[in-house]
Amino acid sequence: MATILFALFICFAIINIGYFLAFFSFSQAKPKAVTPTRKPVSVIICAKNEAENLKNFLPSILEQDYPEFEIILINDASVDETLDVIEKFQSIDPRIKIVNVENNERFWANKKYALTLGIKKARNEYLIFTDADCAPQSKNWLTNISASFSNDKKIVLGYGGYFKNKKSFINKLIRFETLLTAIQYFSYAKLGNPYMGVGRNLAYTAKRFYEVNGFASHLKIRSGDDDLFVSEAATKQNIAICDNPASITRSIPKPSFSTWIAQKRRHTSVAKYYKKKNQFLLGLFYSSRLFFWILLIALLVLQIHWEFVLLVLGFTWIIEAIVYFSAAKKLDEKDIAWVFPVLEPILLILQLGIFFANLISKPTHWK
Repeated sequence: MATILFALFICFAIINIGYFLAFFSFSQAKPKAVTPTRKPVSVIICAKNEAENLKNFLPSILEQDYPEFEIILINDASVDETLDVIEKFQSIDPRIKIVNVENNERFWANKKYALTLGIKKARNEYLIFTDADCAPQSKNWLTNISASFSNDKKIVLGYGGYFKNKKSFINKLIRFETLLTAIQYFSYAKLGNPYMGVGRNLAYTAKRFYEVNGFASHLKIRSGDDDLFVSEAATKQNIAICDNPASITRSIPKPSFSTWIAQKRRHTSVAKYYKKKNQFLLGLFYSSRLFFWILLIALLVLQIHWEFVLLVLGFTWIIEAIVYFSAAKKLDEKDIAWVFPVLEPILLILQLGIFFANLISKPTHWK
């Protein structure tokens, strides 16, 4: 039994290390120099009960140093003052176009329906998406994202991080999970297998949207306006990533542990609609990390080859540290890279809990 446990531990360690070596494709790659193209772009923001966030964050988009862009603001059946706020902004800036969506029986509370109306309203070919609670971290956000388009590149993945709160542990955990997710989808895209992006910082052409019939294939699935679209529409040839620090957006993280867990339940609920290959790869990555830690603890408690077990742990941490620190430096998340040995096992336990919670009951969605 001891030999079997140790062999399994080594097997899962090798798988885990293999994944992180693959992540070198993103973490060790230098950001590409930006050559401004100044394409006319449409920024699309879907807002549902976001009056205060629009007041706080919309100015950072209006202040972008970019010669020609419009902002499509979608009021998605809000019950607060969102529409009033949008109309006030439009009265002082003609670049703002309004799409006012009212709930209907067929598309009740469907964000994809609202986004589709916004895309149809846009007059430019190049569409850049973010959320109402997001703020670009540079006045050159649009310059960097738009420069990533080319004749071949029709979809651009950006990094949507969260604002930092140095005194909050949950803030560090949220940002660590966001960093790890970004490492994965950037690396997969770099290796020619794009599977997701995040709507806080995503761009694609209107032509590509219509080529795949928009969100039609997954319209009835409440979540997934970003990752399921990328999973369907992105290819090895048409995907680009933009990891320049000036291209980062940040948004407000969930204020409590319970609200964050509810958000993650919604996000992970769509993973079962990914391509089978990516379901397997993502599942293997998570499983290898989970069983690595379970077997690590078991071997140490039972004192089975414990010296070698600690040696393997140290080597694994070195490989992971190279990835985490390099990616964190790129994406301005250096403060959380230092604590990855603590955050990683906690995140694994939470992800396991989310998995079982979603098996028992369906998560709540965009209301």
